[in-house]
Amino acid sequence: MTPPRIVATDLDGTLLTSTGTITPRTRNALRSAREAGAEIVFVTARAPRGAGLIAEPAGVTGTAICSNGAIVYDLATDEIVRSHPLEPAAAREVAALLAAALPGIGLAAETGRNVLAEPAYTRRVSSDLAFYREVSSVFEAGEPIVKLLVLSNGHTADEMFTAAVAAIEGQTEVTHSGVDGMLEISAPGVIKAGALDWLCQERGVTPAEVVAFGDMPNDVAVLAFAGAGYAMANAHHLVLAATEHRTLSNDEDGVAVVLERLFG
Repeated sequence: MTPPRIVATDLDGTLLTSTGTITPRTRNALRSAREAGAEIVFVTARAPRGAGLIAEPAGVTGTAICSNGAIVYDLATDEIVRSHPLEPAAAREVAALLAAALPGIGLAAETGRNVLAEPAYTRRVSSDLAFYREVSSVFEAGEPIVKLLVLSNGHTADEMFTAAVAAIEGQTEVTHSGVDGMLEISAPGVIKAGALDWLCQERGVTPAEVVAFGDMPNDVAVLAFAGAGYAMANAHHLVLAATEHRTLSNDEDGVAVVLERLFG
């Protein structure tokens, strides 16, 4: 393919190593792509603050797609420029259906600026501790829910996904991004690929002018949208089954390998 105009990349398990870092080789490859005129777009399940932590070490500025497509975020200004939260009534109904299908779950809500955590939601991200707020109910806090987080100590993410899809029947988007025992729920139609499509239309960029990288089920539609979508060697089996192109793992600079070929 001709050098793409947009490089759309997931972060955890893709651009970042297993220790959550950017290697010098990957940073250099991103810089070469930018110097050739490509825009680097993070497309991540992370909240804006999580994407912002990676921007400086990666040498990336501009726009990030966060929270599985629920938020479009300006890295330079710390501004949420587009947001699609769950409707409160729909979120309550979905939570009730999930509690019946997966007894014992804990709920948290990503608002775009912090995490509202109910008592049964015991997971904590060490780099994000300052942004957790303990609440009795995520539905009574009066804040937007851009992503409902569902935690189970007794099920794998794949088991949860199967049960949730059967219980919810298309009322919301259900996915997971590599954290075992956790699902991520977004408003209907809100997925990473949808936000990327919107951004491309804003830029006048066609899907054929996009190269994308990912490793988890929430990346599958992004890889299908792009003119060239690359699954990491360490990708989830569903991603490998759905994707034609492959690159090396995140710990082998798989993104950099492709970018060096495209922009070298």
